[in-house]
Amino acid sequence: MKRMHILQHEPFEDEAAIGAWAGERGYSISRTKFFCDDTLPETDSFDLLLIMGGTMNIYEEKKYPWLVDEKAFIADVLLQGQASVLGVCLGAQLMADCLGGPVTCNAHREIGWFPVELTEEARQSPHFRDWPQTFTPFHWHGDTFAIPPDSIHIASSEACAHQAFVYGDRAVGLQFHLEYYTESIEAMLEFCEDELDSTSPFYQDPETIRRELHHVTRTIPLLHRLLDSLEAVRHYSPCQKESSS
Repeated sequence: MKRMHILQHEPFEDEAAIGAWAGERGYSISRTKFFCDDTLPETDSFDLLLIMGGTMNIYEEKKYPWLVDEKAFIADVLLQGQASVLGVCLGAQLMADCLGGPVTCNAHREIGWFPVELTEEARQSPHFRDWPQTFTPFHWHGDTFAIPPDSIHIASSEACAHQAFVYGDRAVGLQFHLEYYTESIEAMLEFCEDELDSTSPFYQDPETIRRELHHVTRTIPLLHRLLDSLEAVRHYSPCQKESSS
């Protein structure tokens, strides 16, 4: 059986639409719930690692001490190259930090449905070469990452130059959300209401966000396309190739 492990930082930020994809493709699912003080698994115990979003920042180790162990774990997984990895929002920022891409406060909060455009480099990646040039995912973030060394810059938006990157052939970081169901967005509006920032030029109020929920019907198929692509290359390991040559 194929194995998926999920690093979950908040009760309301779960795998959402990824769960349905995993069920259809025969994955068993395990998870580390940091808010429950769960322990991390062995790095060879899964084929696909998901690193989900969260309200904390990657540099808040004093408030969230488990961030230290999580970063070390993610770095080990990325270095070993045994599993495919998908990081979303906070998850992508954690990946970038582990790979040498600093995470900083973005100029503006980006909350709502805003278009993202692929870079020229995106066409070099098997994960994105067949995607539409522009699409409209959901955003909810205040920080941003630098593109890590040896990574491909995949996408940008008007508010945030670095929206996605690919490291190697098996690790993808997304600042935006493709996995959200309607229920996921309603949960964000409920539990993260204090983060709504009407002073940002890249902010949509809850009414506008709900009016634009039809975008979910386009973002979830893109999610499935990406997951299928990551699954196809999950056994690829540059480190193993170099050591065997």
